[in-house]
Formats: sequence, structure tokens, C-alpha cells
Amino acid sequence: MIRVGDSTEDLSTISIKLVVAKDGSGDYQTVQEAIDAVPANNTEPVKIFLKNGVYKEVVKVPANKPFISLIGENPEKTILTYDNYAKKPRPEGGTYGTGGSATVYLYASDFVAKNLTMENSFDESLVEGGSQAVAVYTRSDRMTFHNVRFIGNQDTLYANGGTQYFSQCYIEGDVDFIFGGARAVFEDCDIVSVDRGSTTNNGYITAASTNINEPYGFLFVNSRLTSEAADGTVYLGRPWHPGRDPSAVASVVFKNCELGAHIHQDGWTDMSGFSAKDARFFEYQNEGPGVNLSRPQLSDDEAKQFTVENVLKGWNPK
Repeated sequence: MIRVGDSTEDLSTISIKLVVAKDGSGDYQTVQEAIDAVPANNTEPVKIFLKNGVYKEVVKVPANKPFISLIGENPEKTILTYDNYAKKPRPEGGTYGTGGSATVYLYASDFVAKNLTMENSFDESLVEGGSQAVAVYTRSDRMTFHNVRFIGNQDTLYANGGTQYFSQCYIEGDVDFIFGGARAVFEDCDIVSVDRGSTTNNGYITAASTNINEPYGFLFVNSRLTSEAADGTVYLGRPWHPGRDPSAVASVVFKNCELGAHIHQDGWTDMSGFSAKDARFFEYQNEGPGVNLSRPQLSDDEAKQFTVENVLKGWNPK
């Protein structure tokens, strides 16, 4: 086994593989230790293999460490978890806030995650009115997630900027649980809305804040929207305007997806005084009991523009 710190010269010739194991059988016992061992401004891929285990830690991949891959042994048994939440007091004063509550922070380009779970385990029933609690925060380009499970409740996945590709992923939450201003594609994914027990409103899948100058935001294609929530009680999304920014005009498209009966017949709804009708919300050739063709639909010609490459600025991760 080769450690990154053993020979920086090896970085130019091979893809280094580090092993993280809770039981001490690998190179490191925490995920962050392995990431910290990667030299800044590395130019070659570094693969970090995570053995099965529950890693309770806040993980950060800084912007100056691109080309890192986190590869789990099993998506249901390799778990990165923490339980910070927006309303939680910080030791130095104030609260963590939504952006400060994440379990995993990903700032580096060309990042890859496979075969693991990223979770925020905060129990929202412990705080009156609940609280935002982010599992993963992403803000960089050409980030790939394959067979990854994202687990949380409110604000599970904060795709705040850059370009990301999610394939065969499982994303679970209830309120605004896929949100932010990134350009992102979700292909062949399971989008699971947690049942909050309401007979009228069990949450919102997306809360995009796409900048008006960006032609694309979130694209869901060939994915499945499921829930045990009551029929017609979950919205596809609502428009998020951070700080009431008028230039944040959400762009979300569901294309060739299976929509369960939990999807509200209106599909989209307003947020904080901003109308869903002013956002860029569309569907195309979806199927299932949650479909309502009276909602905004793309034409055939318009739908042809919503490809993986176009959304991801010409990058094709496949």
C-alpha cells in the first residue's frame, strides 16, 4: 500500500490508493485524515477506498485538492454521518446555519464518490419546528456520484454551484431536499420523499436557485419519484431566492421520469412570496399517477436541448 505522504514523486506516474478502516487495518482510521494526506494542488487521481463502517465525522475536500475519489466497500454499510443542524449553537457563538450544518463539504473539481452513504443523522423531532440539516454540500465542477445514498430530511443535498452528475443514486428527504444553484443531472436515480404524516403537505423535492444567466439548473431524467406519503401531498419543487435575490430564477426539469401518486397535482408551488409561475419549471414525457399534463411541459424540440452534455457545460461524465 502506498501512502500519499510517502513519495510525492509517485503522484506523476500512478493513481494512489489509500485505505480507510475504522478497525485500524487500513492506512487511516478517519476519512478526513486520508483527505488531509493528499498534497495540495495535486494533478493526478487519488483513490481513497473506505472499508465498511460508520464514520461519524465532518468531511471536507478543499478546493485545492482535485481528482479525489471516495470509493466505499458497500453503499449501505459504508456510511459518512454527522448530526449538525442549522439551529444548533456553535461553541464560539451563533448557530451553524444551513450552510454550516453539512456532514460532507465538497469544494474540489473532478471529485468522484461511489458506493457509499452520505448522511445527516439529525433527528428533526428534537427541535421545535424542525431545522435544516445538510448531508452534502457541493460547489465545484465535474463532480460525479455513482451508487451513492444521500440521507436526510430538510435540505439533504445542497448543490450550491458548479456541475454535478448523479447516476443510480438514492436521495431521501422531505423539505427542499435537493436545492441550490448548481447545474446538475440526476439520471436513473431514486428520489424518495419521507412521509411527514400530513394529509395535505409532505414537503417539496427541489428548491433550485439557478441564476437567470444560466440556461440550465437541475435535470432529472429516467428517475423514479417514490414515497409512502399520502397521495397528492408532495410538490416537485418551489423557487428559492436566497436573500430575496431577483436573479435567482429556478430551473428544474423532470424528463422521462416515473412520478408516484404522492406528487401534488399542481406539481409546483410558490416560496417566500416568489411565484412558481415565474420560475423555469417544466416536465417532459413523465409517467405514473403523479403526472398532470396541464402543468408546464416542454415541446419535443425544447426537450432535445436538455441533455447531460448541455446541462453540464459540454462535459459528458459517461
